[in-house]
Formats: sequence, structure tokens, C-alpha cells
Amino acid sequence: MKHIVLFDGECNFCDASVQFIIMRDRKALFQFASLQSDVGAALLKQYEVPENTDSIVFVEDGKYYTESTAALKIARNLSGLWKLFYAFIVVPKPVRDLVYRRIAKNRYKWFGKKQECLLPSPEQRKRFL
Repeated sequence: MKHIVLFDGECNFCDASVQFIIMRDRKALFQFASLQSDVGAALLKQYEVPENTDSIVFVEDGKYYTESTAALKIARNLSGLWKLFYAFIVVPKPVRDLVYRRIAKNRYKWFGKKQECLLPSPEQRKRFL
């Protein structure tokens, strides 16, 4: 089953994160859509994700995950040592999300906003919804 990553399409850090995932997703498990796209909006509605969600959402096996839990569940499916980060799932969610929210809150200030979209290769394009 495919896993869906919904990301902030205006965020440079989020775009770099998608590229990072693609490079380490040897099994091509992940599909992607920006939160701002029609597909992204439809998926948010379908899974009843809270409207104020403006950061990463990960859909797996019919359930959605946000914030640090989404990031860790994504890491669990990557090739190489990245899957070891999933061990942080034992850290209480409020603590993990505190760190995640700090980065998410400052992502535009620290990494900037996209002025234009990167055109994916034909192979990558197949993975975007």
C-alpha cells in the first residue's frame, strides 16, 4: 500500500524534506501532494484532518498522523539508518511535538518561502498526486 505525504508546498524546508524522502524511498512507497493543492485539500477532508493543520500530514493504512509522529513514521520507512529515528516514538508526544512545532513555526523565517515550484523529473512526477 502506498503512503501519502501531504506537505506545505510553499515551504523551502518542506520541499527539501520531500526531496530527501524521495532519495531514500527505494521501494517507492510514498506519494506526495501539497496541502495547498486540490488533491491535498480533498485528502485532508477525506481523513477529517483538523482545518488548522498547516504542516506535514502522513496517511498510512487509512489513518493520518501529524507533526512529530508523521515525521517518525515516515523515517521508519526510509532506507538506511534513517529508520532508527523511529526509536524516538517512545518519547512522549507532547515533548516531541514541542520540538517539531518550534521548527514548524519558524520554517519560513529560517528557510524561506518558495517563489516558484521545482519541476520534478518524469520518474518523480509519477509519485505526486
